[in-house]
Amino acid sequence: MTAQAPAGASGPGADTMRGRAGSALRAIRWYWSGVTGADAYERYVGHLRRARPACAVPTKKEFWREKYADQERNPTQRCC
Repeated sequence: MTAQAPAGASGPGADTMRGRAGSALRAIRWYWSGVTGADAYERYVGHLRRARPACAVPTKKEFWREKYADQERNPTQRCC
């Protein structure tokens, strides 16, 4: 009778399983930040660097302050 390694132990397939789990978590995090708008600053900075490379990039705090002020000036459909 041979002893089997307990579940979660390291072995040839353990790295593959961890890699897949890590990929799945990254995909979920990416999706969730896109749905909630948490990635808006990163997308805006990417846009500025492509479209207007000479333009100064605002800080994250400045970006969110202006974004919320714009939402108050121009209300659109939203949940609350």
